[in-house]
Amino acid sequence: MKKILYIIILISFLIYILAFPGESVKAASIGLSLWYENMLPTLLPFSILSYILIHSGILDQSARWIHKFLKHVFPISSAGIYPLIAGLLFGFPMGSKITADLVQSKKMSKEEGQRLFCVCNNISPVFISSFILNESLHTPQLRLASLLILYAPPLALYMIWNRHKQYLAPMERTDLSKKTASMNFQLIDAGIMNGFETLAKLGGYIIMFAILAQMTTLLPIRSPILKCMLIGFTEITNGIAYTAKLGLQFSLKYPLMMAYTAFGGLSGFAQTASMVKDCGFSMTPYLQMKLLVTAISFILALLLVS
Repeated sequence: MKKILYIIILISFLIYILAFPGESVKAASIGLSLWYENMLPTLLPFSILSYILIHSGILDQSARWIHKFLKHVFPISSAGIYPLIAGLLFGFPMGSKITADLVQSKKMSKEEGQRLFCVCNNISPVFISSFILNESLHTPQLRLASLLILYAPPLALYMIWNRHKQYLAPMERTDLSKKTASMNFQLIDAGIMNGFETLAKLGGYIIMFAILAQMTTLLPIRSPILKCMLIGFTEITNGIAYTAKLGLQFSLKYPLMMAYTAFGGLSGFAQTASMVKDCGFSMTPYLQMKLLVTAISFILALLLVS
């Protein structure tokens, strides 16, 4: 069944590109522009630095120091502190990538990584403040409320989900914690190559899903709300832009955009799956968590503006 679905999607892509070459090129250009102007300069340096920090061991001592205080209120190991903070501050999909890197480098258990990447993979506050609130909705005064609506639910659900857990990173169970941090040009070269490989993958997914989002506009759907939801849950940037242009009331427009952002879109789901595929993480808990967070964020946003 899955194979048949993949074949149908690929054939649909091919037919659309051949039948609507102009629209396809325009959608691909929008996706490429988003990747080149926003993701590449923002995420590439961070991806390179993250790889170097993780594999050099520089972060280990600082993380253990913070963990002494954080472990009393949040069920996480010292290794999980960095992807949790980075996933909130620097945005999707770096949370999942860093978690996967830590598991592959044996600095985090697979069990903790499976649970953590479900909640530390969120849209960056810069994207929320600039593109959604300032450019699309012109409501910068809702910044704090929007950040709480989007970030508080996954953190609260993680605490409930792991309330009986006490995670220890593998390095905390052995003498590996005494290993001296080191850095050399070989590590820096590896970090640069890893960063470019990661961003190249993300660029490919963004372009493909930008075309897919454009394809959804051709579907015979009369309801503008249903159509903007379909586009938004496919690729959030196109969905937010499309929803902003509709003559919807703010009391509906704002909750819809918060829902798109909380979910991350099918494009985000595919990018995340690509980041963690070598770790063997199951995407089912991730999808379940995202759907639950989406519902909670939509309700909170609706209550805020109603």
